[in-house]
Amino acid sequence: MPTHEELEIWAKNYVKLWNEGNKQAWVENWQNLCYGDFKMYDPVGTPPKFDFNGCCVEPFDLFQPSMSFYVDPSTKFICGNEVAWVMVNIFRKDGEEQHLKSIETYRFGDNGSCEIRTHYDVPPADDPISGHLFAKYLPDNT
Repeated sequence: MPTHEELEIWAKNYVKLWNEGNKQAWVENWQNLCYGDFKMYDPVGTPPKFDFNGCCVEPFDLFQPSMSFYVDPSTKFICGNEVAWVMVNIFRKDGEEQHLKSIETYRFGDNGSCEIRTHYDVPPADDPISGHLFAKYLPDNT
């Protein structure tokens, strides 16, 4: 099971490397802790995703070019083998900016597994800033 220090490093790099657009380093950051099974409810209430590519790589490719992250340090918690935070997802399109908050939890298993649960309101498909992304990401939800 990852140590508290390893989870701190992972959490710091999760935001930093995403915002830098450094896909290779972001993927490696994940793989340092997660080399087993993945399960992701993104958001909770939608069908789960089950593999590293679908949980990490494909969302990076879709969202990173127009979205950055911010986590207020006062909303980040590391408890045992879990990380939780309130994420501000900052979308940008055509000079406009939209902030969508999510509550996110990550549970790391001692077998290299990870379960991700995110909670947020999905923007409608016709939202002019982020709707097109979620229509592609969650086509059965629009």
